[in-house]
Amino acid sequence: MRFVHDIIGIYIWILIITAFMSWLPSTDTHGAIATTKRILAGLTEPLLRPLRSILPRPNVGGVGIDLSVLVAVIGLIIINSVI
Repeated sequence: MRFVHDIIGIYIWILIITAFMSWLPSTDTHGAIATTKRILAGLTEPLLRPLRSILPRPNVGGVGIDLSVLVAVIGLIIINSVI
């Protein structure tokens, strides 16, 4: 069971890193930042895409805020503490 807890913990960190990486501009499509973003998106999009379709995007200052990462992290923490 420890293995499952560790995997969930690693995935939570991947989600957090993905959120922070989304703030970095990447103008080059073949650079290190763009490659890292693509890899992280491949790991996180299967979980985040359904959440984005369900959750509303609140507008703050005319900009839509994506809360899917926050909901996913909270959900994974709850799941990790229940199992």
